[in-house]
Amino acid sequence: MLAAATVAPAVVVAVVAVVGVVAFATGRRTRRPAPPVTPVVRDDDRDTVNEVAPDDAAEGDDDLFARLSQAVDQIEQGVIVCDADGHDLFRNRVAVGLTEARDGLVLVEAAVQELLSEALSGRSVRRAVDLFGPPAQSFVVAAYPFAEGDGALVLVEDHSLQRRTETVRRDFVANISHELKTPVAAMSLLAETLAGEDDPEVLRRLAERVQSEAFRVNRTIEDLLALSRIESEESLERSVVPVSAVIDEAIERTRVAAERASILVTVEVDDPDLALVGDRRQLVSALANLLDNAIKYSDPGTTVAVAAVERGETIELSVADHGMGIPARDLERVFERFYRVDQARSRETGGTGLGLAIVRHVAVNHHGQVEVTSRTGEGSTFTLRLPAAPQDPAPRNPEPAERAAPVPTPIGRQAGR
Repeated sequence: MLAAATVAPAVVVAVVAVVGVVAFATGRRTRRPAPPVTPVVRDDDRDTVNEVAPDDAAEGDDDLFARLSQAVDQIEQGVIVCDADGHDLFRNRVAVGLTEARDGLVLVEAAVQELLSEALSGRSVRRAVDLFGPPAQSFVVAAYPFAEGDGALVLVEDHSLQRRTETVRRDFVANISHELKTPVAAMSLLAETLAGEDDPEVLRRLAERVQSEAFRVNRTIEDLLALSRIESEESLERSVVPVSAVIDEAIERTRVAAERASILVTVEVDDPDLALVGDRRQLVSALANLLDNAIKYSDPGTTVAVAAVERGETIELSVADHGMGIPARDLERVFERFYRVDQARSRETGGTGLGLAIVRHVAVNHHGQVEVTSRTGEGSTFTLRLPAAPQDPAPRNPEPAERAAPVPTPIGRQAGR
């Protein structure tokens, strides 16, 4: 059916499924009238002959064609079958979408028509079509002539996800190489200086620098391992986790950093009985990373506020600081791996650029989301929205009817000065 051509393995299944559609589509256009034939089926038990009407055979062909068309409609690639004059005999669901496009996809349809003309002249052709968006998309259009010269087949593959994956992988390798190369090179230089130095005071300062660079490498590796573990965990150890326990543990993890920077961490919880459903270790890790980030980018002596509010079936955990803020152009990228708003400050504080990427993956793993609002020079607020634990229909603290309602008191805890 198709002229000799190299077909990518990814579309082999599509080609096999299309062959049936091609056969029916082209056959119906070129089939010559045949003498009427009455098929028969012999019934051996009764020794009789049953006639099968020609209309029944045609209906069987129509049913098979419909089934093949439905099968090709489920293929992710666009499939177009044309006759010798370039007229469409068949388009599956994806290919029909190209004709109805009003955005950059019109360029893909234009490529389809150009390659179709070449295929009808007997040549197999293939072309990549890149759309710069937003969003950026990448397609591969391939056209193959029929061996009998009575039409052509066009396949359209969407390579956008593959291209984005390759870009992320390439950027990751480049970034991690840079992140590890810089401190390793610094330690190598410091070691050479130490070998030829006799002054005790200089030796002490150099040793502290080596220790600092070694800590930076270790922190990067630890964050990479944590991110890899969170990304690879397909099934979480879900349980009911008290919000207060998550906040307390996250504050404890960052207590030393808060005290060193003279940062006051305040906590306000809407209800002391609030609880989440999820993996406790991941939830603590996400909130601790938000706290650590807020402390690093806040000015000494300022306040970082942690709040928990229940909104329907969702609990919002927010961390607000009064630091340098994030420029609007960077808001969409702060959750990318190794992305830093202030490179110099990140180096000073020992940041790896992976903390917010960890937060994002934890939110995705728990079917939640993370958002950020910020104003340059005023501070930032990061908000985690996560599923709340189902509430017990029974009252939590039943009290006698005659007892007066208690006077509400503010809930607050402080850590680090």
